[in-house]
Amino acid sequence: MTDVAPLTSPDRRPTRKGPRVVVAVGLTLALAAGIGYAADLGPFDPGPPIPDPEAIKQARAFLADWEAGHISRAAAQTSSPEQAERVLNSFTAGLDISKPTLTPGATTVGDDGTVTVAFTAKMPVTELGTWTYRSALPVRKQDDGVWKVNWELSLVHPNLSSTEKFRLEREDTSGPEINDRNGDALSSETSPSLGPLIPQIARGSGAGPRGAVQLVDRASGEVKGTEASFGKKSARPADRPVSTTLDTTWQSAAEKAVASEADGKDTALVALRIDNGEILAVANSPSSGFNRAVSGTYAPGSTWKIVTTSALLLGDAVAPSDVVDCPKYLTVGKRFQNVEASEHRGATFRKDFTASCNTAFISLRDKVGDGELGDVARKYFGVGQKWDVGIPSYDGSVPVPRDQTEKAASMIGQGRVQANPLIMASVTATAVSGTFHQPTLTGGTDDATATTPLPREIVAQLRELMRATVTDGTASVLADLPGEVGAKTGTAEVSDDAPNNGWFVAHRGNVAVACVVEKGVTGGASAGPVVRSLLDAVPDAPS
Repeated sequence: MTDVAPLTSPDRRPTRKGPRVVVAVGLTLALAAGIGYAADLGPFDPGPPIPDPEAIKQARAFLADWEAGHISRAAAQTSSPEQAERVLNSFTAGLDISKPTLTPGATTVGDDGTVTVAFTAKMPVTELGTWTYRSALPVRKQDDGVWKVNWELSLVHPNLSSTEKFRLEREDTSGPEINDRNGDALSSETSPSLGPLIPQIARGSGAGPRGAVQLVDRASGEVKGTEASFGKKSARPADRPVSTTLDTTWQSAAEKAVASEADGKDTALVALRIDNGEILAVANSPSSGFNRAVSGTYAPGSTWKIVTTSALLLGDAVAPSDVVDCPKYLTVGKRFQNVEASEHRGATFRKDFTASCNTAFISLRDKVGDGELGDVARKYFGVGQKWDVGIPSYDGSVPVPRDQTEKAASMIGQGRVQANPLIMASVTATAVSGTFHQPTLTGGTDDATATTPLPREIVAQLRELMRATVTDGTASVLADLPGEVGAKTGTAEVSDDAPNNGWFVAHRGNVAVACVVEKGVTGGASAGPVVRSLLDAVPDAPS
C-alpha cells in the first residue's frame, strides 16, 4: 500500500487533483504517441491535404470558359491575363480545331499550397479525328486572397513552350468515292444527311484522309515529334470507290420525309433490311452536325414495349387475350399516367399494346425480374452488345433498375433505358423475323454479337400485335398503306418542362423503319407522318 499512499491518504478522501494529474499524464502520453504514429503514417495519419473548394471552382471555371470559347473571360481567371488571352487565341490557329472538350480530373495539393487540377483535353480536328491529351492547371492564392490559375504555357499542353509549338500536316489525299449498294455515287449535295457520314464511312474503310499534329521548333520549323496521327495507310487503291448498303431511292425518300413532315423539329430516321440488317437510309434534320439517328441517346418511350412484351411472353407472364386493366393513373413512387390520361377499363393485353397503355404495362412489372428487360434486350435483340456498323454508333443501354419506380419506368421505355432510331429499327426487325442481324452500313464489318432467336410463337404474337396497332390502335396513320404493315408508337418524356419526344417504328415487307421527332409530343402525330411519307414513296426493299 506504500506505493499508493502519496495519492490516497488513509485519513482523508481522495481529492480531485489526483485524477486530474493522472488524466493529464495519460493524455500527454497519448498525444506523444499520436505524434509518433502520425510521423510514421500510423493510425492517426490525417491523410493528404484537402484542397480549397474555391481553388477547384476557379480551375473548373477556367476550363469551362476555355471550352466555350470565352477566351477573355478564361484569361481573366489567370495570373497573367494578357499573355493567357494571346496564347489561348493562337494555340489552335492553323490546327483546324473545332469546339474542344475539357474535362477536369484529380486534384492534388503541393507543399507550397498550390492546388493542381488535372484535366483531359479532346480537340476535334476537322475531317481527321480527335487529338486527346492530358495536362494540369496549377492554382495559387494571390496576395489579395483570390485563387488564380497560375499561368504558364505548359498548362495549355505539356509540350507547349517558348521554343516549340504545334503544326497540323495533312496528307494530300483526295477522299474516295462513296457509292450506294447499286454502285451509284452518293454525295452530300443530293443527300444532305450524308455530309457528316461520308468522311466517317471513308475512315471506317481505311480510305479516309490522313494527317498529324506535330511538335515543331518555333524558329526553324524542324519537327521535334508527332503528338497525334490520324487515318491509316490502306491497301485499297486510291481510285477504288467505297461501297455501302445505302440505297439512293430510300435515302432520297427519307431525306424528303424528315424535311417535309416533321414541322421543322429535330428529327432522325433509319430504314434497314429485316433479313440481314443492311442499312438502306439514314436521315437527320438538320442534316449537319450530330448524327442522332445512329449515335443519339434517347429514351425510346412506348416503342420499347416491343421488348417488354417479348419479356412477358417469353416468361409466360401474360397472353394477348388476358385482361390487364388500364386505369388513368398508377402510382409507383411517382404517379404514372397514359397519354392524355386515357383509360381502358377491363382491357385485354392486346388492347393495352395497341392503345399503348402505360399503366397496364407498369402493373405487370412484378412479372419480370429486375434485370430481365436488359437480359432479354441483350440476348434476343443484341441491344447493349458492341456493334460494328461501319461508322461510330451508340448501341443502347438497359441498366438494372435502382428501385421500383425506375423499374416501372423501364417497362415503358423510360428511366435509364436509352436507344436511337438505329437500335429501334433493329429491334423492330428482330421482333418480326425472330433473328437479330447486326446492322451494317458498309458490309463486311466484324460481328462480335451473340444472340438467341426468338421462338416462332413469340414472333407470331408480336407481328399480330403490331399489325393490330395499325388497324385498331395508335398507328392508324399507316392504315391505308398497302401490304401487311405493322407498327408501334411511342411518347417519351424528356423533362417536366419540355415537350415529349415522338417515336414511331414500323415494318413492311423486308424493311423496318424507326423515327424520332424531338419535342414531337406524341409519336402518332409527329413521327407517324414521317414514316408514312417514306413508306408511301418507296414500295419495298431493294433486292
